Amino acid sequence: MLIAVSVACGWIAWSGHVLALPVAVLFPALWEMSPSRLTAVLVSAGYFLAASRGLPQGVANFYAADLWPGLLLWVAASLSFAGVHAALWKGQPKGQVSGKGRPGMGRAARYLAAGMLMGVPPLGITGWAHPLIATGVLFPGWGWWGLGAMTAGLAMMTSRYWPAAAIVLGGFWLWSAATWTSPNLLEGWKGVDLEQGEKLGRNGSLDYHRDLIATVLVAASVKTRFIVLPESALGFWTPTVARLWQQGLRGSELTVITGAAVLDASGYDNVIVGISADRARVLYSERMPVPVSMWQPWRAWTGQGGGARANFFGNPVVEVDGGRIAPLICYEQLILWPVLQSMLHSPTAIVATGNGWWTEGTSIVAIQKASVIAWAKLFGLPVATAFNT
Repeated sequence: MLIAVSVACGWIAWSGHVLALPVAVLFPALWEMSPSRLTAVLVSAGYFLAASRGLPQGVANFYAADLWPGLLLWVAASLSFAGVHAALWKGQPKGQVSGKGRPGMGRAARYLAAGMLMGVPPLGITGWAHPLIATGVLFPGWGWWGLGAMTAGLAMMTSRYWPAAAIVLGGFWLWSAATWTSPNLLEGWKGVDLEQGEKLGRNGSLDYHRDLIATVLVAASVKTRFIVLPESALGFWTPTVARLWQQGLRGSELTVITGAAVLDASGYDNVIVGISADRARVLYSERMPVPVSMWQPWRAWTGQGGGARANFFGNPVVEVDGGRIAPLICYEQLILWPVLQSMLHSPTAIVATGNGWWTEGTSIVAIQKASVIAWAKLFGLPVATAFNT
């Protein structure tokens, strides 16, 4: 029963609907109720596998292969989550009745340690489906106080007082759902979603770039000063591409914020660039590219080179037009530390981009968008997004 409920918890919470995210707060209670370490492993694995169920299909789409590589990666990625929670699980002392005199502080500390380990590198690299992401739904506008309240609530869910904690958190959830509004859009900014599939950024022709420039100019309105395009929209970032875009924007006041790749002999950086008629520059290098498909550190270890570089704790905020934006590219929207690191620098907005063509048939892009909305609501920040599907 615990395993079945854990699977349902992961499935519902990470369905791509932002108001469903708080279902994830049930996981700590299910983990704590496990009567054995094996059950704790299965409860943890069930939650994680259900939450990340889109991965096998996504990997199959990305590599144009069958489901087996995706299934292997899916299971392998679950091992760190299940392993950490199994290692930190502790059973009841012999002769003790479940729910009576539990060492609540010790159990809570163990769960919080597991949450911390899955929130920061190295284990946090695959720290998807973290219950803390739901904080923005339960405590919108509370900022860091909300994170503190959520952390306390998750800790309480591992104690014998979990029913009371569940009722309190459920009350916040109902109140939030009844009064829910979408995050404010970033004033003067407009995100442009594209539907170019895997072709996006892979065609470096003049016609491709001219068509994209035309799309930008058509999308702009009188009040629009910034246009956001998806991850990888420009393909490789070169001086020629920069000049072409600057010429295309001549005569307008627009600045285009878009994705590209900066290539060198050892690999590439997945970046966000800013382009206006009089300036073109790299604004941000992705801190955590998608593991395996983009970030392949073993290539450097074996002297092969190639793959995307992970900048881990680099450039958490970017100065744009006197404001500080928190940039989040694709995979960074699914994990914890890039967002929290950016929030430590008091940004004035969130700008999120993604290239989700490979997620067709899954809810991955919807989960990314739900996560961005939850963070924006928690810290009361406006948001601009652009995704390619």
